[in-house]
Amino acid sequence: MTLFKYFYSTKYHSKTNSESFKNLILVKSLMIIPIRCMSCGKPVAHLWEEFQEKIKAEDKKKVLDELGLERYCCRALFMGHIDLIDTIMQFKKA
Repeated sequence: MTLFKYFYSTKYHSKTNSESFKNLILVKSLMIIPIRCMSCGKPVAHLWEEFQEKIKAEDKKKVLDELGLERYCCRALFMGHIDLIDTIMQFKKA
């Protein structure tokens, strides 16, 4: 189960506020890609993990076409995104 699906499958109404807050922090700390394209509003976050896996073996243009990202704005979002979460986590306050 991907992290995106995990976030939406949990039921917060049955948990305490502290438990739901911990789950929200988990999602925020592991997923930095925007949920929607900033220009056209198309949901793109669910495609990020698949994109990361496929670009290791295939050409980026072909992968973007397979994922259905045809607009320039969505393609630019994926091509220009740099995953800095590991770097940011080094400076976490204790």
